[in-house]
Amino acid sequence: MALHSFDRQGSLRNYLSEKTGTQKGGKVLDICTGTASLLKHLQKKTGEDGIVVGVDFSRGMLGIAREKTASTDHVFLVQADVSHMPFKARIFDAVTCAHAFYELQGKAQDQSLREIGRLLKPGKPFLMLEHDVPNHPLIRMLFYVRLLSMGPARAMEILKHERELLARHFTSVNKIKTPTGRSQIMICKNAY
Repeated sequence: MALHSFDRQGSLRNYLSEKTGTQKGGKVLDICTGTASLLKHLQKKTGEDGIVVGVDFSRGMLGIAREKTASTDHVFLVQADVSHMPFKARIFDAVTCAHAFYELQGKAQDQSLREIGRLLKPGKPFLMLEHDVPNHPLIRMLFYVRLLSMGPARAMEILKHERELLARHFTSVNKIKTPTGRSQIMICKNAY
């Protein structure tokens, strides 16, 4: 990610957390949280009265995340499958996913999108940060290898029909470029 986005300082994650629109005291869920790189940025947005939850299926990743967030209040880590999350409906002010949604295999993407819609409060956003197709030939090849790991048909569906895939689950889907110009954020909302 850092090679393509030139984001060694975490400015993309900060930008993503700003785009959530979450206020102090808000509740934010980060799916496929990995090593918790986004959680500290989200916690700054929600403040002392807010709650940030990171979900990942990997115990190893969550172990690293626990070390990173050990001294951070109001950040919680949950080991779970993002296509079946253990939370009540309509409790989050935002759901984020940074450079990980494409890693979900097969039906897990659609199931996860349904779950996200279930967990969001009405009118609140799901924000998906992903790379744009890279210009550099070597990095572009690695990008395609990553997508092909999902299977050629699914990879092509995402590349050609990303907006349509998201629109099956959300009433509003908008795409914005990040300041680096190397990544995009899909901002998805439901009116209900």
